Amino acid sequence: MTGVAQIADNEAVQPVNGRFIKLRMGLIDPERTNCILRIDIISQLTIMWHTMLQIKDIPNAKVLSKFAERYDEVDSDAVIHFLNILRIGADLSEALDSFLATYGLLQGRWWVLILLMREADLTSTPSSLAEKAGVSRATMTGLINGLLRDGFVSRQEDNNDRRSYTIKLTAVGQAKLDEVMPDYYSRVSKLMGAIPLRQREVLQEQLLLLKEQSKVFD
Repeated sequence: MTGVAQIADNEAVQPVNGRFIKLRMGLIDPERTNCILRIDIISQLTIMWHTMLQIKDIPNAKVLSKFAERYDEVDSDAVIHFLNILRIGADLSEALDSFLATYGLLQGRWWVLILLMREADLTSTPSSLAEKAGVSRATMTGLINGLLRDGFVSRQEDNNDRRSYTIKLTAVGQAKLDEVMPDYYSRVSKLMGAIPLRQREVLQEQLLLLKEQSKVFD
């Protein structure tokens, strides 16, 4: 997810910003709005994305027949399969969020810690982290600030350029990963164990085909 625009009912496309998120969150649960706005931007967007995909009643062929009568382009099987894939993806992401929350983490910050651990010196630049995470530099800055407050990362200034700095995984951050990752890997193994290895490989190939075809929405 990036800084995409969302469409409100009967409204023009608006940028995702603090005021817009507050309005949308207020429509969902006004009492929780202020709490939600204190979460970093990547988590705010995750919440909005999940909210949009919480429809449990995936239409069947009978329901879609009404739309097919009006729109000649309707391919009921394709629509049902597409919506189920979206639904499953949202459910899996929500399950991961719930798991990480038990360790006091959010997905965005967790990924930053993982990206830093990948580096030989546990260090990276904000721009590199943003590129690898697939988020904007501004979003990464918010994630880094949260991690700095928690002591999970440290900021190292560039003596030759005061505008530049790097981010390093601290011992506290490494300890947090050491606490989370064994449980995470065990759960992923159990999850994916529901599908035999060869079928997983086929599934991945098919999903990559869909990813390639996603350009149809451009």
